[in-house]
Amino acid sequence: MRLHFFTANDIEDYRKHYPHHPLAKEIVEKFHPRTTEDLDQEFFLKVARDSPDVPEKIFETKIFGETGIDGLRLDFNFGLRLDVPEGNFRVKISDFDTGDIFFDKNISGVRLISVEKYFIRWHVEVFLDDEKIFSHTLDMEGQPVAIICRFDALGDTLAFVPYFSEFQKIHRCKLSVFVIEYLRELVARLCPDVTIVDRINLNENYAMYYPAMMISPLPNALVDTRIMSLTRIGGVILGINYLPPKNIFEPTAPPVTNEPYVCIAVQAGSAKKSWLRPGGWDIVVDYLKSLGYRVFCIDKNAEEDNDGFKISMPEGAEDFTGNLPLIERANMLAHAEFFIGLSSGLAWLADAVNCPVVMIAGFTQDWNEFYTPYRVANRKVCNGCCNDIRTVFFDKCICPYHEKTPRELECQKKISPRMVIDAIEHLIVNEKLTPPALRRRLT
Repeated sequence: MRLHFFTANDIEDYRKHYPHHPLAKEIVEKFHPRTTEDLDQEFFLKVARDSPDVPEKIFETKIFGETGIDGLRLDFNFGLRLDVPEGNFRVKISDFDTGDIFFDKNISGVRLISVEKYFIRWHVEVFLDDEKIFSHTLDMEGQPVAIICRFDALGDTLAFVPYFSEFQKIHRCKLSVFVIEYLRELVARLCPDVTIVDRINLNENYAMYYPAMMISPLPNALVDTRIMSLTRIGGVILGINYLPPKNIFEPTAPPVTNEPYVCIAVQAGSAKKSWLRPGGWDIVVDYLKSLGYRVFCIDKNAEEDNDGFKISMPEGAEDFTGNLPLIERANMLAHAEFFIGLSSGLAWLADAVNCPVVMIAGFTQDWNEFYTPYRVANRKVCNGCCNDIRTVFFDKCICPYHEKTPRELECQKKISPRMVIDAIEHLIVNEKLTPPALRRRLT
């Protein structure tokens, strides 16, 4: 059965990218499509096949839902999938909520697949010889539904986690969630009401969704994720237009010590996210120790070479680095007085277990990550290029505006230790903490 893609967006929203898109250029050179419509079909097929989230044999496997009409089958396991048998059929597909019509054509002998994979309350009508023979609106109540998170980024996954329970509650579906192995125990603790699985069977689900952080408004997301808080992307993809309640984490182990301690993390996936002020971490660690806190560095590695920068654990910190199970890191953070780090996965983990976070981050805008009142950034210098849609920061360029100049990465270099210490003092007052050194004076 041949494939035919249709789009819920205006097709021109995709076509305007063709002249600049290497994939479209490749299709033109290789297949010489005769019409723009032929190019559309080849482009959407190639994008779908190349997606890291595409389930194996999604284009050939049997569609889940029977309709009672021979050869006509429907499910929502890769966007909308509809098998239309041979015959004088007309198919009309619309958005039930808005009434917008996406597809209305005479068509047969095809598998219709939507380009968009995010939540739409699809409404499908099928006519045979101008008589309506089938109608269905997406309704997940009581149905087996799956969410697949294949990426291994800790922060990205934790940004989506609060939406899992909320999605199940809204739709009253039988939800299964796939996350990669190292995340499963933590996600299961955060979402005890959701079934966390190590595999998803395509043939057993009415609908499936594939959350991902996209840097362009292509089929998996409604917006470029650079212009929206990461905490909202899960809602955009899953059709939830509000922030759900935070998950509650209960530690599974006692504190590593009965002495008050603070966790820090100085490493990040890129130098763009690292605090690059010479001696900055040492000054902050010395300050924390002067308050009587033990300071635990909980990075995976004590030292890393990143984008030409050597980032090392501060000498005054205690070495709790290592490739430990994520649940152990979660327990350490849950019992800590607070956490100091960067725009990285461990900051998201700290927030997920309700550990107050001081985030040192000028590379992103204040709204990019979860909210913390203890954000530290110097907005008087060049900053926030992560959220600037004029740049593509996932390339080899480490500083899109000032690379190889004295201003390179000034967003992360011109944050002073005094600014970080001010945020720590603000946290101590807000959270009503009494540093250990002060406690000793009071007793």
